[in-house]
Amino acid sequence: MAALPHTRDEAKPLADAWDFKGRPSLRSSSGGWISAAMILGVEACERLTTLGIGINLVTYLTDTMHLGNAGAANVVTNFLGASFMLTLLGGFVADTFLGRYLTIGIFTTVQAAGVTILTISTIIPSLQPPKCSPESGSCVPASGGQLGVLYLALYLTALGTGGLKSSVSGLGTDQFDDSDKRERGQMVKFFSWFIFFINVGSLLAVTVLVYIQDNLGRRWGYGLCACAIVGALVLFLSGTRRYRFKKLVGSPLTQIAAVYVAAWRKRRLELPSDPELLYNVDDVVAAAGDQEHKKIKMPHSKEFRFLDRAAIKEGVSEVNKWSISTLTDVEEVKQLIRMLPTWATTIMFWTVHAQLMTFSVSQAATMDRHMSKSFEVPAASMAVFYVGGILVTIMMYDRIMVPIFRRVLNNPQGLSPLQRIAVGLALSVVGMMAAALVEIKRLKVARSHGLTADPAATVPMSVFWLAAQYLIVGSGEALTYVGQLDFFLRECPKGMKTMSTGLFLSTVALGLFFSSVLVTIVGKVTGEKKPWLADHLNQGKLYDFYWLLAVMSALNLMAFLFCSRGYVYKEKRLAEMGIELEEETHIPGGH
Repeated sequence: MAALPHTRDEAKPLADAWDFKGRPSLRSSSGGWISAAMILGVEACERLTTLGIGINLVTYLTDTMHLGNAGAANVVTNFLGASFMLTLLGGFVADTFLGRYLTIGIFTTVQAAGVTILTISTIIPSLQPPKCSPESGSCVPASGGQLGVLYLALYLTALGTGGLKSSVSGLGTDQFDDSDKRERGQMVKFFSWFIFFINVGSLLAVTVLVYIQDNLGRRWGYGLCACAIVGALVLFLSGTRRYRFKKLVGSPLTQIAAVYVAAWRKRRLELPSDPELLYNVDDVVAAAGDQEHKKIKMPHSKEFRFLDRAAIKEGVSEVNKWSISTLTDVEEVKQLIRMLPTWATTIMFWTVHAQLMTFSVSQAATMDRHMSKSFEVPAASMAVFYVGGILVTIMMYDRIMVPIFRRVLNNPQGLSPLQRIAVGLALSVVGMMAAALVEIKRLKVARSHGLTADPAATVPMSVFWLAAQYLIVGSGEALTYVGQLDFFLRECPKGMKTMSTGLFLSTVALGLFFSSVLVTIVGKVTGEKKPWLADHLNQGKLYDFYWLLAVMSALNLMAFLFCSRGYVYKEKRLAEMGIELEEETHIPGGH
C-alpha cells in the first residue's frame, strides 16, 4: 500500500513536458535514464567523430594534401573553431524555431553528410594531389578543386557539430523533472555521465581512430567516423517515443536586442529617481492577469544605468517589447554584461589548446615514436596524455583538492568557478613554457645528428618528451572548462542558459580562430629566411612561438585576475538584497 502514492505520481502527467504527439508526458513512460542514455550515446559519437577528424587532420594536410605546417595548422583551427562558434547558431535555431529534438536530428544528418563526403574524398584518387616524387623531392600541393571538396566536407561537418552540440546537453536535462527531488538528483548524475561520455569518445578518437587512420588508411578511419555518426542518428531517432519535449521559449538574443532598442529610443528621457516607478513584471501581471507565467522579479542595480531607460513608462503609446522592457529584463541583460570580462579573458586558453592539436602533432611526427620494434605510436595519439590529464585532474579535484581547499579557504565548493579558471590559465602558461623547452632540446638533438636538412629524418629523441606539455595543459583544461561551464550556467539569468552555454563555447571558437590569426601574423613578420613556423620544423624556431604564447598567456592571466577581483557572484548579490536564489542544478565540481 505504501507504494500506491508513488504509483499514482508515476501515472500523473507532467506539467511542463509533452510527448512526440503533443500530449502531456507521463513520468512512468517517458524521460529518465533510458532516454538520457540514447542522448549520451549521440554525444559520445559526436565527440568521437569531430575529434577523430580534427586531432589527426594536420598530418593528412601535410603528408597527403602537401600543405605547409602553418597553413595546415590554420585549416585545423578554423575547422574546429567553426564547430564551436556555430553552437550559437544552433542554439538560436533550437530556441526560436525548431526545438532541441529537431535541431539535433537535422544537424546530425548534416554532420553525417559532411563526414561521408570527407570519406569519399579519401577514396577517389582525383580528389588528392599526386604523391611526392622521391627523385626530385618535390611535392605538388592540392589544387583549388581538391581543397574545395575538402573544405565542403569539413564545414558541413562543423555546421552539423555546432547544431548538435548546442542542444544535446539541454535535451538530456529535459528528460528529468527539476521539480521532483529524485529526478533532480538523477540530473546531477546525468552531468557526470555527460562528461564521462565526452572523454570516452575522446579516448577512442586519439587511440583507436588515429591508429586506424595511420596504419589502415584515412578511408577506413573517416569511414568509421561516418558509420559512428549515422549510428548515432539512428539511436537518437529510435528514442523519439520516450523523449520529453519542452515548449519553445524564444531566443534570449531577442530580449537583449529589445532592451537596447527600447533604451536607445528613450535615450533623451530622464530616469526617475525611484526605480519602483519603472516598468516591471508586476505591471505585466496587472495588465495581463497572468500570475502563473510571472517572471521572478530581479532587484535593481546601479551599473549600466543607460539600459534602465528601456523600462521608462513615459512616452509609450503601445506596450510591446521593442518600445518598453521590464526592469527585470533589463537586469538580466546587465548580468550578461557583467560576465563579459570573464568571457573575454578565457579566450587565450583555447589558443594554447590549439597548439596541441597542430604544432605538437607536427613535432611528434619528427620524433622517435617506437615503443617496440613492431609498434610505433601514431603522432596524433600523444593527445591521450591530454585526455589523461583531464580525467586525472577531475578525479583528483573532487577527491583530494576539494577537501583541502574547503579547510584552507573555508568554502564548501573548494575553489570557486573563477578560482578554478585562474589555476587553469596559470597551467596554460606553464604548459607553453614546457613546450618551448622541449622544442629547444629537440632541435639540439636534430642539429647534433646533422638532421636539419632532411625533412624525412627521424630525430633520435623519444616522443614521450612531449607528454609534459599535453599533461599540463590537459590539467589546465579540466579546471578551466569545468570552471567556465559552472560560471556561465550559475551566473546567467535562468531563461538564458542555452545562450550562456553558447557564449562559453564561443570562447573555444575564438581561441582557435585567434590561433589562426596569430600563426598568419608570425609567419609574415618572421619571413622566409628565419621563420619561426617553417614547413620543415628543424629549420624553424617553433620554441619562440611557444615563448610568445607563454608571455601572452601570462599577460592574459593578469587581466583575468584584475577583472575577477571585483566580481560579485549572483547568489551573494541577491542575498545582500534579501532575496534567496532558487535551488539550481550545477555541473560536477560545482557542488
